[in-house]
Amino acid sequence: MNKYESVIIIKPNLEDREIEGIITEITDLINQDGKILKVDKKGIKKLAYEINKCKEGYYIIFEFETKSEFIVELERYYRINENIIKFITLKKED
Repeated sequence: MNKYESVIIIKPNLEDREIEGIITEITDLINQDGKILKVDKKGIKKLAYEINKCKEGYYIIFEFETKSEFIVELERYYRINENIIKFITLKKED
């Protein structure tokens, strides 16, 4: 299993329960094929440039272990979820 870090930016106008719902869905998805190591909620920050008419976004960082094949499925979920405006997943070096 490899270690990964995934940063997502979600719409800033969501309520806390909606944000927690997204975090729960992602952690459940990752835990099916791997293991969550850490979830870091950075909060609302100003974006470098406007994305989908949003000037701010809510940043969340997931650190986890999983198989490399799972990343395709995880990023497919990110693309489908309309509240996620940007994401990146990186493989961490040991």
